[in-house]
Amino acid sequence: MKIKQLFTLSAALLTTLWASAQQYPTINPTAVCTTEDGQEETGTLFSKPAPLTARFYANAENVGGYNATYEWHFTLEGEKEPYLVRYEEDTDYNFTKAGTHLIELYATFIQGTDTIRYTEEYWLEAVPIRVTISESILEMPNAFSPNGDNWNEVYKAKKYQSLTEFHAYIFNRWGQKLYEWHDPTGGWDGKFNGKDVKQGVYFVLVKAKGADGREYNIRRDVNLLRGFTETENSSSDQ
Repeated sequence: MKIKQLFTLSAALLTTLWASAQQYPTINPTAVCTTEDGQEETGTLFSKPAPLTARFYANAENVGGYNATYEWHFTLEGEKEPYLVRYEEDTDYNFTKAGTHLIELYATFIQGTDTIRYTEEYWLEAVPIRVTISESILEMPNAFSPNGDNWNEVYKAKKYQSLTEFHAYIFNRWGQKLYEWHDPTGGWDGKFNGKDVKQGVYFVLVKAKGADGREYNIRRDVNLLRGFTETENSSSDQ
């Protein structure tokens, strides 16, 4: 009985060792994308505005004594050649161009005469990471009311998306520059040198560029309405 138990134990041990020997290196590429407002999302499929920062992970397993090499291929959908190749196991990229980006990891593992490849043939069947950067949008309002009612207090972009450059300037009717800002989340509070300017018409000039290559050159009047309140606006709509 003891001899039989010992044989059974030895067979189980050999089976375990054999199974371990069959565990070849594998990859499971994923990405973590961080938007401009700091939100993170993990996966393999993303659709976001620019700029978008992403960290790509090979997630290689069972590497053991294999010598590993990695190539991250970044290609725009519809094109044959990658526009970027990175050679780290994990890598970062900041997306600023509109369109769908396909990201494939070419990995090779070598140990003696044993070679495991995840290259062209592998990606004929595997699904790449897809990052879609949306087209740009920029809209500027024609009025705001910095009167202390906590509604429409700051003149800023009404709507924006996928902008890679942004510069805005406020002028009075004599052409004097009163304020400027370089971030679409910012804006003008209706002050100059720390003091409220008078109610009236001012002028905004905005120069911006989108991830899709579109250039914005917006010039328009800005109505500063200090006597206007949200309550009055609601009443007038009834």
